[in-house]
Amino acid sequence: MNATLPDADACRTRVGAALDRWLTPDDAWPPRLLEAMRYSVLSEGKRLRPLLCYYTGRALGIDDSRLDGPACALEMIHAYSLIHDDLPAMDDDDLRRGRPTCHRAFDEATAILAGDSLQVLAFQVLAEDATMDTDAAARVEMIRLLARASGPAGMAGGQAMDLEAQGRTPSSAALEAIHRRKTGALIHASVMMPAAAVAGLDPDRHRALDSYARHIGLAFQIQDDILDVIGDSALMGKQQGADAERDKATYPALLGLDGARREARRTAEAARDALAPLGAAAAALAAVAGFVVERAH
Repeated sequence: MNATLPDADACRTRVGAALDRWLTPDDAWPPRLLEAMRYSVLSEGKRLRPLLCYYTGRALGIDDSRLDGPACALEMIHAYSLIHDDLPAMDDDDLRRGRPTCHRAFDEATAILAGDSLQVLAFQVLAEDATMDTDAAARVEMIRLLARASGPAGMAGGQAMDLEAQGRTPSSAALEAIHRRKTGALIHASVMMPAAAVAGLDPDRHRALDSYARHIGLAFQIQDDILDVIGDSALMGKQQGADAERDKATYPALLGLDGARREARRTAEAARDALAPLGAAAAALAAVAGFVVERAH
């Protein structure tokens, strides 16, 4: 993983330390709830969304220190979504990142509340984080982007569409719409939130990042579909074959495994091509395009 993503370990360490600070014991927080939040957020993961946040910032000349808040907010929303996705009412999973899912490690009610708490804490971070060194307008735009990516027009809406599509064979356009929302929307926000910190960003560069973000989010989810068919459960840290067991709408089911691989590569290449207006400054973002379709977990 780290061979293709520059400075990835340092970025993961950085956001991990920032998350730890936001999740420091507080007398006002029930201890068991905080423990469940920390269990879910601080477990080892790819941290793709914070990486995209830092990489975009670097491409635009923003110091990492100004993006710790957005990086934390993105990872908190992602962790909340995983906690809730794993619940019995949703995917009913027992394993996440190689460990028992939150509701198995604690209990279902605590898991729900941990997810709820992480969701709202993400917006508190964007409103309060002192290290962001940005004006109120930029903060509001980041909050807007994250809210839209997380809600009915984004991740939550995509999950609802995904549930409705179970047992059916959607069209290619319908499947793409599901994937762009349920996974792609938060990845898109991971790129566009740091862009919001740059006042008067050149429109060509903004459009380039927007196009890149839309393509990279779709490519990531297509590869997730592929790994559910061919991946190693031990390496992925979750159960392989779960999509087929639940009769979910996926790219391998619609296009076949080879067709899904071609679509993932095509989409990742489109993401890489979109970065042309940013030149060499976007080399790390271009590396992500290769990583998302080459990863084994």
